[in-house]
Order: sequence, then structure tokens, then C-alpha cells
Amino acid sequence: MSVIFITDFDGTLLTDDRRIRGRDLDTLARLRAAGVITVIATGRSLYSFRRALEHMGLGPEDLPLDYLIFSTGAGIMAWPGEQLIRSCSLPKDGVLEIAACFDRIGFDYMIHKAIPDTSYFLFKFTSDNNPDFLRRMTMYPDFGTPLESESGSMIYDQSTEVLAIVPGGLPWEQLDVIRRELSAFSVIPATSPLDHKSAWIEVFPCGVSKSASAQWLARHLGVAREMVTAVGNDYNDEDLLAWAGQGFLMDNSPDVLKKKFPCSGTNNECGVSMAAKAAGLLN
Repeated sequence: MSVIFITDFDGTLLTDDRRIRGRDLDTLARLRAAGVITVIATGRSLYSFRRALEHMGLGPEDLPLDYLIFSTGAGIMAWPGEQLIRSCSLPKDGVLEIAACFDRIGFDYMIHKAIPDTSYFLFKFTSDNNPDFLRRMTMYPDFGTPLESESGSMIYDQSTEVLAIVPGGLPWEQLDVIRRELSAFSVIPATSPLDHKSAWIEVFPCGVSKSASAQWLARHLGVAREMVTAVGNDYNDEDLLAWAGQGFLMDNSPDVLKKKFPCSGTNNECGVSMAAKAAGLLN
């Protein structure tokens, strides 16, 4: 019977210095050699994920991976051939509705173009104190365009997501309000992978999430939910860990999540390998 092993990327498979430990790479290779289907589920876009590999000096073939779930589930790609097998996008009218909500609240936000061109984005920046937003801007100096038109004429016909960056975090009560107002969409919170303090509020088409893409992939491959093990470390992994047959959390996760899932070490001490062993997938 087929088995799937899914790991998050930032804060889970990646160490704090943005490397993958040799033991964890070896674990993925051993799982794959044993017939386990290996999957990374990341909030990163495909462009950002590729760039992270390049930073580590890894080519696509160096990663023992069968599938990549990226942009928090908006896209799924077979690996290492990089064949796109599923993608979701927001139509222009949906983006305008989300942008109007963020404008009323006063968020700084980015509108990312549809897959595979997610690295291109429109942005609205009105804050005088949002270092995390500015840091992300400097990472993509050739891809951003200021959102200057109030009529929506600049908005892409199809977009992957609208991302708001909130300095200092976001109260859960306000997140609940946003979710009610944007109930026709998938609103997913995450801790910033850059400053590890700001809140990233990602809005996708309804139904997009890591768990939804994992479920689609499992059905596509004929794998039962009970045969899926998932590992993560942040709020945008919670639905995936709850859906999987076995869900494990890193010790470097928010305390509120640690009450819900068993922990398996930190990202800096090969927690992914510990989770694979705790799940009974490796000796």
C-alpha cells in the first residue's frame, strides 16, 4: 500500500540559516528508496523555492522529491521534471473584493500574478512602519509594480493570491473578522519567514490550502488519507497536520499549536527525520 510523507519547507525542513541538513536529505532519499512518495508543501512560490535551492547549491535532481505543493497549495508540480499538474487562481473581481477589504483595514499588500508567473506582483504600500514588507520588496526588485489605479484597470486578469503583511502580528479576533468578510475565499495566516514576527495574511481562491492540495494529490495517486504523514511548524500547516493520518509539529512552533500535535524536535536538529522515525516509516 502506498504511503505519502509531506514536509513543510521554511522552519521545518530548512534550518534557521536556510539550509537542509544532510541527515534530513538522507531521510528523504531513504523514504523514496523504500517506495514512500515524498512531498514538500511550502508557502513559497515556485520562483522563491527554486531560488532557495540555488542558494544552497542544490539542483532539482539533488532533492529526493516526488511532488512539490507550492504557494500554500495553489499549485502542485511533479518533481524533478517540474511538470505542473494543478493550479488555482483568483479572477479580477475577486482580487478587487479582497483589495477593497484590505484598503478599509489599512493593510499593505501585494497581488501576485497567476501561476507560473507568481513572482510578478502589484503592491500597495501606505504604511510608515512596515520593515518586513520593505524587506520582501528588496528581495524582488525587478518584479514589483506600484498599484496606482483605483479603478482596477491594472489588476491582472488572473492572480495567485493577495498577500497582506501586518507588522507585529495580528489579533485572532481581527483574523476572524477578515475571514467573515472574505468568506468566499481561503484566508490563511502565517508567521513571516523573514522577521518571524509579522503576520502574513494570504488570500486564495476558495478551497486552496495545503490540506486541500494534499488531499487532491492523495486521491490522484490512490493513497488513503490514513497513509499520509505530514510535518510542519506554523499556522499555515495546521490544516495539513489535522487532515493527515499522522501529523507532527516542530518544537520551534507557536505554543498554541503544540497543544494540538506531537512534537518531533526542531528544524535545526533534524526534526523532519525524527518525525519520519516516530511515524514508523524508518528504523
